Amino acid sequence: MSSIETDPGFQSAKTLSEALPFIQRYHRKTVVIKYGGHAMVDPELSRSFARDVVLLKQLGMNPVVVHGGGPQIGGMLKKLGIESAFEDGQRVTDDKTLSVVEMVLAGSINTEIVRSINLAGGKGVGLSGADAGLIRARKLSRTVRDPSSEIERVIDLGFVGEPENVNPDVITALTNASEGFIPVIAPLGVGPDSQSYNINADTAAGAIAQALNAKRLLLMTDVAGVLDQAGELIRSLKADKVPELVANGTAKGGMIPKLETAADAVRGGVEATVILDGRKPNALLVELFTDHGAGTLISD
Repeated sequence: MSSIETDPGFQSAKTLSEALPFIQRYHRKTVVIKYGGHAMVDPELSRSFARDVVLLKQLGMNPVVVHGGGPQIGGMLKKLGIESAFEDGQRVTDDKTLSVVEMVLAGSINTEIVRSINLAGGKGVGLSGADAGLIRARKLSRTVRDPSSEIERVIDLGFVGEPENVNPDVITALTNASEGFIPVIAPLGVGPDSQSYNINADTAAGAIAQALNAKRLLLMTDVAGVLDQAGELIRSLKADKVPELVANGTAKGGMIPKLETAADAVRGGVEATVILDGRKPNALLVELFTDHGAGTLISD
């Protein structure tokens, strides 16, 4: 093996050269990134994520970050002595809980992510769905079937909502500005009566990606992607296969809403959605700039 093939400098240059076609593919395209899970609470992964997002912007892409914050909200509720209840995996959000949700999502978490992006050399701008009428929301309605009686009952989740309409004007104004801003969005919405709603971050990211006609929706999670029944990573699948994966038990628990969001986004005009492992450093770059990617790609 020649010295050039083992020289770190030449290897780095080769990697950059091989990334050129992918950089061209995404030039001036919008990529919506749902940021959450372990990647958001591990300090080194957080710094790595911020650098990657800034790099995407420097390479001519328009990254838009939508973040979660479940563990941080849970921690603050516990600290304040506010009991938190769950129904069908969703946090019931009453008045007191909503105040904490708004404080944590639009306050401390959003500010921390913006600060990390700015420290990495970018120009992060913090937003919530309430800003400039970004996300108009409605109360989320859910029903569950009692397994013994087969009777359905309506679950009241309080002030948990879902996007009814997304007005992307404030986002496009920021991403198209010559200053190169990077929007960082807290998943909150406002109803027609000015009531605030807590929205699942995956759901909010999917709705925003559709409104922006994004090239990619990237859902960062704490698993490698969608796994088959043998535990192997499914590299790609069609959106119309999602109901089958849910029905046969391949998709379980929290993966079900992620897959449903992914499929909805694709049907709504997003070219493809990727569910990828946010625990791995530089997962965004591996997904966007290499042939093999870093997770499960869902397309039409």
